[in-house]
Amino acid sequence: MSGFLPDHPQADVRVSPNFGPRRDGMKPDMIVLHYTGMETGHGAEAWLCDPASEVSSHYLVHEDGRVVQMVREGDRAWHAGKSSWRGWTDINSCSVGIEIVNPGHALGYNAFPRCQMAVVADLCRGIIERHDVAPERVLGHSDVALGRKIDPGERFPWRFLFHQGVGHWVAPSPRRGGSALRPGDAGETVEELQSMLALYGYGVEITGRYDTQTEVTVQAFQRHFRTSSVDGSADASTISTLRRLIASAPGGLDD
Repeated sequence: MSGFLPDHPQADVRVSPNFGPRRDGMKPDMIVLHYTGMETGHGAEAWLCDPASEVSSHYLVHEDGRVVQMVREGDRAWHAGKSSWRGWTDINSCSVGIEIVNPGHALGYNAFPRCQMAVVADLCRGIIERHDVAPERVLGHSDVALGRKIDPGERFPWRFLFHQGVGHWVAPSPRRGGSALRPGDAGETVEELQSMLALYGYGVEITGRYDTQTEVTVQAFQRHFRTSSVDGSADASTISTLRRLIASAPGGLDD
């Protein structure tokens, strides 16, 4: 593929060779947001277009708001890796991936500039309109790659995006102390927590035991929806926020 017209009218095109057809006739109905986790945006852009990397995304948004499209939205970019959401494990075939330039946790993890996020919001709104993406299917890499990825991280401004018409979000319930479910706990309350996380979409197994997979799933939830403490313990604030998120899902959630 020597070139293509961008799906986003303000995007520059730099073609990545790392893509393929979406499988089983899948069409994009999800957006997955990442941070680049590299020292520079230039380096990240080069890596996503290097055939040796075997990774790509549909878009990259630089810190100054410049947008680069590397894979057509109709094609399958290689951005999510091993991942799942609501039981579906080929996230690359049903999603549009957006890499957002930020050094990430290992290299300083800066705040995301407002000008950059305004462009991300505009880009997402266009994808949502073109592909009818439900608000609760605008997700972070950490949501779909449990225990493996933590981007775009707890400093990512999900609230800002929500108020720009992108994604699903509720104001986190206040933290008030008290008891919490923790690793090693077991019983009906743990099973209920796992059931709610799975109902929302997380790939957690319902065992009734607060095991490692439950802890990393709670951390992923907190990293997106209750960022004041990402500790993997399900306190009253975390559980209340999860309940309210499920109840407010715009399209409703099926069991």
